[in-house]
Amino acid sequence: MDSESSVTVNGVTKNSHDKMPKKGIDFKRWQQKMLFYLTTMNLAHAVKEEAPKSGENPMSKETMITIEAWKQSDFLCINYILNRLDDTLYEFYSSYNSAKEVWKLLEKKYKT
Repeated sequence: MDSESSVTVNGVTKNSHDKMPKKGIDFKRWQQKMLFYLTTMNLAHAVKEEAPKSGENPMSKETMITIEAWKQSDFLCINYILNRLDDTLYEFYSSYNSAKEVWKLLEKKYKT
């Protein structure tokens, strides 16, 4: 058996790398894998860029579409990140409102 441990539950194999590691280089590796995954899903912008804001009143249709698309991307992104966390971390970080906020908090806590 290699250095990665795996467990089969209900016919689904779950590897040890599915959960976020604790500190340092392991977190950096997890973060890079997560960023790659978010990029392939076209969601990485939700952790890298600021959410669009509207200074218009009333908002144009284009602005509303842009903001709604961002909200959908952010919703998916934050939930992909949360689902890769341990249950205790999930409970804590699920109270935050944006993927970028969670991403930055995880970086602050776990990156050395």
